Amino acid sequence: MPLVDAFDHIVLNVRDVDAAARWYGQVLGMAREDRAAPGGATRTAMHFGHNKINLRPITATQEDWFTGLSPCPGSDDLCFLTQQNPEAVIADLARHGVAVELGPVTRAGARGPIRSVYVRDPDGNLIEIASYP
Repeated sequence: MPLVDAFDHIVLNVRDVDAAARWYGQVLGMAREDRAAPGGATRTAMHFGHNKINLRPITATQEDWFTGLSPCPGSDDLCFLTQQNPEAVIADLARHGVAVELGPVTRAGARGPIRSVYVRDPDGNLIEIASYP
């Protein structure tokens, strides 16, 4: 039996929390949650389905947020699943003024072949929006 069986959340290092939250909210439809953190700081998370992405400002210290050894905005590559077909994804992205970098293309997903469209978030992270046939 594997030690782990799912993600609870991920943390993205971002240059501007508000800009990132706006993009993930407006473009991908995630819901923003701000909550008080120890020391009076505010932490921002984006929720979708049963998932959460914490947005960590790159200026935060190890005391503020316990994190990886080399935090860097724009170094992540995330794949999100959708029920929409790639053509509908591209049309929706166009309505938000988001340029498609690649796609639709077929890639290998966790459960088999997926059809993917690739874009970049405000920090330059590669965002894959994919659907299973």
